[in-house]
Amino acid sequence: MVKETTESDIRINQKNKSIQKNDDVKRDYLDSESSYSRYGVKTDVVIVRYGELALKSPGVRNWYEKILMKNIAAMLDSRDIPYSLMRREWGRIFIETTDPRASEAAADVFGVVSTSPALITEPNLEGAAETCALLGKDLIMEGESFAIRARRSGNHPFSSTDIGKTCGDAVWNELEKEGQNPRVDLSSPDKEIFVEIRQNLAYIFLETVKGVGGLPLGTQGNMVVLISGGLDSPVAAWLMMKRGVMITPVYCNNSPYAEDAARERAFDCIRQLQKWAPGYQFTTYEIPHGPNLRSFIETCNRKNTCLLCKRMMYREAYEVMKKEKASGIITGSSLGQVASQTAANMHAEIYQLAIPIYHPLISFDKTEIMDIARKIGTYDISSRQAGSCGAVPERPEIGANYDLIVLEEKKLDSETMVSNALKAAKILKL
Repeated sequence: MVKETTESDIRINQKNKSIQKNDDVKRDYLDSESSYSRYGVKTDVVIVRYGELALKSPGVRNWYEKILMKNIAAMLDSRDIPYSLMRREWGRIFIETTDPRASEAAADVFGVVSTSPALITEPNLEGAAETCALLGKDLIMEGESFAIRARRSGNHPFSSTDIGKTCGDAVWNELEKEGQNPRVDLSSPDKEIFVEIRQNLAYIFLETVKGVGGLPLGTQGNMVVLISGGLDSPVAAWLMMKRGVMITPVYCNNSPYAEDAARERAFDCIRQLQKWAPGYQFTTYEIPHGPNLRSFIETCNRKNTCLLCKRMMYREAYEVMKKEKASGIITGSSLGQVASQTAANMHAEIYQLAIPIYHPLISFDKTEIMDIARKIGTYDISSRQAGSCGAVPERPEIGANYDLIVLEEKKLDSETMVSNALKAAKILKL
């Protein structure tokens, strides 16, 4: 069996994970070691599609594609999914693997729009038709309708319509040989066979796995994220990761005003987010925040405790941001969701703080946030009982005057408080 690839392709040696460059690829489309799709059909390659990357300039697109391939390789490795070759062509990445889990694993990589486990055949009508007939015989049951979905790229002496007609005829004839009464339905068929003929190879597949989309992780730099362990902040972090941002989690430990269960819950959320970023190791900061809370309670107007707390967290996170050469701070704030997140309060929280702050959940309602949390695997973790913060006042401020918050802060030595908190911070690799 001959395996050759273009210069932009990579071959992964499963023993040493070394990357080698080659020329082109040819492979028999049926293989005794092929993996099985959910239809029970043997497949030997996974087609990976991406979206926004295709809109970038050639240089940026090339860079993004290389990062995407690196991230896909890391995801496959993290799940112990073997593969022999990963290569890219215009608009597609191809993974040669005999593991049926590869398609869903690749779909969980940021930047991937969809994947399909496929068969490979020669880039001509005869090869595609033969493969479609073999698939159709086992796929389409008596009484079911079918359709061929065809597309092509490159230079060929036939059109997409020709592909559909030739492959459809082959399936029809094969079903008739089996004693069936075939039926074509192009609008809402019971079964579909997809044919994509490219310049050097043709790909036949039956299913498409939806990807998470977005941009490849690592293409948009690094940001600090304030993680509490509740529902919101892990979802906010994941959404920014989806936009290509690597995160540095910061957990402000409110002990003795918070239980140890709150700390464990936050760290478990970080560990779950780490699963979405194989190949990257988060650097997590745990900052003791209890002494600052005590100062707010003892020195300032009690109703302003939560506002002063958030402003201090921003100051602490800003110091981490500078240390990590990050470019922003991410929060899980959602407008109006709780008393501290009114528009007036959110204004007061950042007044006179020259810090770039991102609120990806600003317009989300709780149901939307919960749906994403379930999808990314943090919902059950965040739903664990961890007690409530003992520093929250009975009647917190909901319409803060930003000038008064600044006057409140003047009662404190904020610079020293931040400095002491950062000196006592722990840097963790969870």
